[in-house]
Amino acid sequence: MTRMELRQLRYFVAVAEELNFGRAAERLLIAGPSLSQQIKALERDLGVRLFDRDRRSVSLTPAGSALLPHTRALLDRAADLQQRAGRLAGSEPVRLGYVNWLPGDLTARAAEVAQLHIDAWIAPSHTQAARVADGSLDLAVCWVRTEDLERRGLRARLIGADRLYAVAAGDDSNDVAAQDTVVLLDDDTTSWSSWNTYAELLARDTGARAVHITDGGITGPAFFDHVRRSGLPVINSPKGQTTPLPADLVRRPVVAPEIHWTWSVVRRASEDRPAVLALVDALCDGVGDLVPHAPDAWLPEGDPHR
Repeated sequence: MTRMELRQLRYFVAVAEELNFGRAAERLLIAGPSLSQQIKALERDLGVRLFDRDRRSVSLTPAGSALLPHTRALLDRAADLQQRAGRLAGSEPVRLGYVNWLPGDLTARAAEVAQLHIDAWIAPSHTQAARVADGSLDLAVCWVRTEDLERRGLRARLIGADRLYAVAAGDDSNDVAAQDTVVLLDDDTTSWSSWNTYAELLARDTGARAVHITDGGITGPAFFDHVRRSGLPVINSPKGQTTPLPADLVRRPVVAPEIHWTWSVVRRASEDRPAVLALVDALCDGVGDLVPHAPDAWLPEGDPHR
């Protein structure tokens, strides 16, 4: 619809609410004769009479009463469209980094509020958090602890969560207690700092056996080789959540406790740009309560969503 037609619809709503052309004209800050002419033009374009009027009173016709709620709804949609367009037109590009996981509806959520640029450098959680802190990124989807947020001047909101499982040799896919599993820690702390912290806390709290490795076998074929050699189920990291298993290995749910990993959207605490803040809201609002609350559920000490 043209701007004039939308204006005519606003005039129609104002007269319908006031049931007085003079008061409606004052409210709209236009001259009374001009308002009357615009209403007549609208009636002519629609092919129906909207008001019954004489010198003393104005009332809605049946057609006017029927069209009024639809007109209000149309004007609301037009206003929403203008607001969304205004946010996009005036927003700065927002740079977002990640580790290995992003929500499936990321693009749809972001399209309404910001010009999203996903950073091509896929890096570990602690690296992405540091890049947000130093301004290399505006946001990152990563795993963080409360002490990391405080030390780097960051804020985090929950965007996702994974229940981790164990991988074992053989065909037994029954539940396995956490104390009867192995969790791997890699000596390459540059790449695996966040996972090692998580794994150490998991071993401390649940009795899982921590095994140090040097071959990058937290994921990939080397991980499967560790599973085959271990004799015990091995906890799978978030980076391997969707990786297909070889035919000789099975997935086993971990219980007593169930173990969970959280994903946060991280921003600088001092961030005040509307596009960045709006994108955080768009990504996190309505994702639901992803944090487990059952007694048999575990999140590591210091998890900001615990």
